[in-house]
Formats: sequence, C-alpha cells, structure tokens
Amino acid sequence: MSTAQTICAPKQRPITIVALTDAGHRLAQQMLPALSDARILFKPKPFADQVQQAFIQGHALIMICATGIVVRTLAKVLQHKRDDPPVLVMDEVGQFVIPLLSGHEGGANDFAEQIATRLQAQSVITTANNYLKPIYWVGMGCERNCPRQVLDHLLQQALQQVGLAVTDIQGFASIDIKSDEVGLIELAQSFHKPFSTFDKIALATVESQLSVRSDYVYQTVGVYGVAESAALVAAARGTGQTSELIVNKIKNAQATCAIARSYPTSSAST
Repeated sequence: MSTAQTICAPKQRPITIVALTDAGHRLAQQMLPALSDARILFKPKPFADQVQQAFIQGHALIMICATGIVVRTLAKVLQHKRDDPPVLVMDEVGQFVIPLLSGHEGGANDFAEQIATRLQAQSVITTANNYLKPIYWVGMGCERNCPRQVLDHLLQQALQQVGLAVTDIQGFASIDIKSDEVGLIELAQSFHKPFSTFDKIALATVESQLSVRSDYVYQTVGVYGVAESAALVAAARGTGQTSELIVNKIKNAQATCAIARSYPTSSAST
C-alpha cells in the first residue's frame, strides 16, 4: 500500500483496524503506514468490549472479518447515522472494502473509496446514488480584504477532514456581496476553478440544512450562514439534486469554510 498521501478518516477521527486472522493482520500492517492516527487491534480480548469501546470513543473502524461479526458486535452501541463513526468491513486478502455504517452522513463511502483506490481493491457501495460521481463545492465567507493565503490554509483544513484534494472540487462559492473579494477570486483562479456567488434569497432556501445559525451573520448580510449556504446552493445547482454538507463550517479569525456535495441523476451532466 503506497504511502504517497496519508489517508485521514472523516472528521479527523482516529482509526482502529481490527483483525482476527493472521492474513488479516498482515493486511492491517500493510495498511497502517498510509493511515493517519491509526492503530491495530489483533485478536482483541474481550473482543466485543474492545471494539465497542473504540466505536463509542469515535474511532473509525476498519474491520477485517465477516460482516455478520461486525453487525452483532456493534448493534448494541449504534446511535444515529449522523453521529456514529464510519465502519468499514474488509476481507482478509484486501479484495473488497465495504462501508457498512455511516456511509453518507459519516463519510464511510468516501473513506472506503480512498482505501480501495490505494489497495487497488473494489469498494462495494450500496447506498443510494453512490454509483454516480459526487459533485463537491466549497463555500467560503471572509472579512473584507482577507489574504488569499489565509483562505487557502482554511480550505486545506476543510479538505483534509474528508480526505479530498482541490482537484476533487467543482468550484468555490460565496454570497454576492463578495463577488469582488480579491482573495476569494485569486484563490479560485490559483486552482483554475470557477467562483460563483448567490444573493441572500437563493442562500435562504437552504436555511434548514445549516449546522448552525448565526444571528450576527444574519444581521450583517441577511442570511444565517455564508459558507454553508453557498456550498449547499452551489452543489445543488451543479446537479439539480438535493445537496448535503460533508464539512460543517470551520473558521479562523478572518474566514469561514464549508463543503457540500450532491449526486447527479443518471441523465445529468457532471
């Protein structure tokens, strides 16, 4: 397994690889150097307690064992797809990677595809729409005259959370009062990506999807969140389908950033 680019779990979660056989352990050791913040549990005892504890602590799990074992082990500790960490299942020779839990919401689908690509394995995605390539848009807001370098640093943080590269995104978006913001324009141009802006009427249409509503931002620009709203609207317009946040708003002292995605229909152009 190549270590050219370290694979991070969604939301920068620690990773626990669980192996039950010698062959599975060899696969785990092969994967370990290419995974960020990862450890191996080989034949852990007591098995259920250790796996459940890692899950409860928010570890992304890579289970090299039978799917049934994973289902029976984790059934008692599952909460909700929005909160549960991603769980992948692999066969001991590394031919298949199955995102078993938290595929969409928890990022398991993307996590599985990254690992499958690195191993030259086959990801087995069973959730709706994932046989189509997702469209990603980055939404950003910032103070007036925010330097491009500050925006770029925040962008890289957001991309790293979900293991994406700039080449994976369609473009950048913001509110229309930022249409002349030099730092945002330069950022988009530096990556040869489009920069789109939307008025507050368009951004208000995704208000119910925001992870947080800021009264201060509303009083300032007329919407409850710029970065998340812009990302959601841009991603939805890119496919004509409902979009979803995969990186909730992150911020530094001068800017905010969020990432949204949507999936095209089989007849839509990407």
